[in-house]
Amino acid sequence: MSGVTLRSCQIRCPLGCQNLTYTSGVAPQSRRPQTEISPVSSPSSPAPTARFAGLDGLRAIAVALVLVYHLFPTLLPGGFLGVDVFFAISGFLITSLLLRELNQHGKIRLVAFWRRRARRLLPALALVLLVCTTLALLVGGDLLFGIGSQITGAALFMSNWLFIANGADYFARDTPELFRNTWSLSIEEQFYILLPLLLLALWRLRGRVTQALPLIALAILSATLMANLSLEGANPTRIYFGSDTHTFGLLLGAAVAFLFQPSGGGNSKPAPTQAGPARQIIATAVAAAGLATLAWLSVTLIEGSPASFQGGFQLATVAALAVVVAVTRPGVWVGSALDVQPLRWVGERSYGIYLWHWPLLLIIAGIGGPWRGSPADGWVVGGITLVATFGIAALSYRFVEQPVRRLGIRAAIRGFFGAFRKVGAQSETRPGVLARGRQIWLFGLTAALVVTIPATAYAVATAPQQSSAALAIARGQAALDQQRHDAKSGAKEKAPPHGKGAETPEPSATFEGRNISAVGDSVMLASLPELSSGLPGIQVDAAVSRGLGVGVEVVSDLAAEGKLREVLVVGLGTNGPVDAEELDSLLEAAGTRPIVLINAHGERDWIPGVNQTLAAYAQTHRGVVMADWNGAVTGVPDALADDGIHPNPSGGDIYAGAVEKALKELQSPREALGYKVPRR
Repeated sequence: MSGVTLRSCQIRCPLGCQNLTYTSGVAPQSRRPQTEISPVSSPSSPAPTARFAGLDGLRAIAVALVLVYHLFPTLLPGGFLGVDVFFAISGFLITSLLLRELNQHGKIRLVAFWRRRARRLLPALALVLLVCTTLALLVGGDLLFGIGSQITGAALFMSNWLFIANGADYFARDTPELFRNTWSLSIEEQFYILLPLLLLALWRLRGRVTQALPLIALAILSATLMANLSLEGANPTRIYFGSDTHTFGLLLGAAVAFLFQPSGGGNSKPAPTQAGPARQIIATAVAAAGLATLAWLSVTLIEGSPASFQGGFQLATVAALAVVVAVTRPGVWVGSALDVQPLRWVGERSYGIYLWHWPLLLIIAGIGGPWRGSPADGWVVGGITLVATFGIAALSYRFVEQPVRRLGIRAAIRGFFGAFRKVGAQSETRPGVLARGRQIWLFGLTAALVVTIPATAYAVATAPQQSSAALAIARGQAALDQQRHDAKSGAKEKAPPHGKGAETPEPSATFEGRNISAVGDSVMLASLPELSSGLPGIQVDAAVSRGLGVGVEVVSDLAAEGKLREVLVVGLGTNGPVDAEELDSLLEAAGTRPIVLINAHGERDWIPGVNQTLAAYAQTHRGVVMADWNGAVTGVPDALADDGIHPNPSGGDIYAGAVEKALKELQSPREALGYKVPRR
């Protein structure tokens, strides 16, 4: 089934325990193989283990896709597919190891399997949760929002469903959860609770194809459900995070393991050490085609798009499994090529790299620096995060993950304290660089636990109940509710003397709030107190998550009811793309009223395009001007909530100022004389 690398190795325990020597492929049951698994899986067979060639390198490629997608998102818009590559690898690898145990012993020791999973995953996960929560406590801001439920979800491997229940948005970078990346770990572990039970049932069937068919059927069901929910317009995060919709990669990986398991059970002959020319060519061609497909999808696929759910993820999974099958064939060259350094080094530490990179990215971005707000901000933060991630993941791998994995949690703790005493004795009798280095790390790990455990408890107890963006929106909503209450209880508004489609009177010498109707999204809503102060009497209709399409309907309804005033202000570019056809519909709904289009600010993929469209439209249409909110607020400290989109009170002043400046431009002699294309 897989090439066996015969190599005698000696592993030195970093905590001073005895060295372990084994030969890969023929290790006795009590010794652990050197090969690594996943970012979200691990070796789990207690039996003699043949090393799968090429999988470390493929894991390195997968984690690289995820890192680039998160740290430098403009370079690789489809890098999120790296997680699906991990799913394919993990489903294949863990199932292969369990099948090997079934072949050799006729049973799966369930408790031992789940215990090995805990050894592999929990130590690094616990360290990430404790350290990063403590660092987030020091940074402050929104990083601790919802931290209690995040830690609970990660510890119980239920993060994906908790994020769905809490309305999280995986594809939004403005309000990210500190441990958002644990969603994939949760899906895997939910799957691996059921996997050995499923394998025991399938093992009773005869024939590889018969055994694999139920897994293939379940995978098709999951992939189809993902596509159908997308066609029905379901929330993209629900589709992406769902265990029911995103398990097909694991299921197909398990099915492939059944199809390619070696014949003859535990007594099968050793695999050949070298494949023939024909097999070499076929394996290389299949691996190259699979990697090329993954590269193409990573460059072209857009996050959260219908195309990603209606074929993109499915195709990426098939491509990844094609590579897995090709590189793990006995004796093929392409498997050894993928295991070249430094790919193997990265692949062995991919679990830690995956765990650490996301919370470190948010923490480093929250700390900021002299580059904050500059064009280089994202690149600097991404570069620092990359270096920190590799360094910390390497230390975690050597001093936490490997000792626990080889010895078990209790034995590793005993070895830790035994080594601590031994190092203390060595430092008195034979001081040296090695002794001092071990002593530093032992003290460091002890100090980290002593500090981070109470700090994490304090962070959970004192975490904010609302994010700063939610507070800004709530402040605006309170002002809007008060405005509506005053309108109902006070004198009735004087309706404009014109109805739907009627011509507006000549604009006043100056535009006042009582002449203006404003329709907008949550950014306008958060700015409402300052808008009302700068333009008293302004009529505002703003709501969270509103796009331009809904805004056109709101304007049409106001015009039909005779409530649309002389001037229209529209701020609807934050929540999605804007096209010229929608703007034409807005003009038609507004009649001949002059319009102020407010551009958008924030780290969302469509916002640059929105701002370009609005600017071009204002340049070519008479009676339309653009309020440059984006230009006015960029680089201004403390003007925005932590999401970088919604304004604080000082940002609200900037927003209102941008609108007032645009109103003055609307009345300029050049605009009044009509040096633009006539309106339709």
